[in-house]
Amino acid sequence: MHYISLSLRLKWTIDVNNVVSLILVLAWSAGTAAALRYLGYDRAVSYSQQAPYMGGGEAETHAWQRYHLRCYPMLLLFIAFEMEMMFMYPWAVVFVAEGGKALMEMGMFLVILAVGLVYGWREGIFRWQ
Repeated sequence: MHYISLSLRLKWTIDVNNVVSLILVLAWSAGTAAALRYLGYDRAVSYSQQAPYMGGGEAETHAWQRYHLRCYPMLLLFIAFEMEMMFMYPWAVVFVAEGGKALMEMGMFLVILAVGLVYGWREGIFRWQ
């Protein structure tokens, strides 16, 4: 079987057979969606389908209502220092090969985290309310 291919300037090859296959799949998908819509498979949802499931009553508040998450600042701090540890393990391997340069880079990283920690401390995120 002979393949017709177009060569672009970036040396990518586009196989015409793959393009034709993609067009056929997209046409089939669009045709199936149109047929299902024509047959009436996009009916309106009834109340019984929208009712709460498993014995739940009507909701008293909206699902997007705001609530106060008191542990949020601590969670952010935990994630920041968890990321620090994730970067320190591979850094230990690089430190053996690089030496002082790797030490300075990790020092800058830790200084940036320390500035964030001092800022959080000044804002009072460590006070549990």
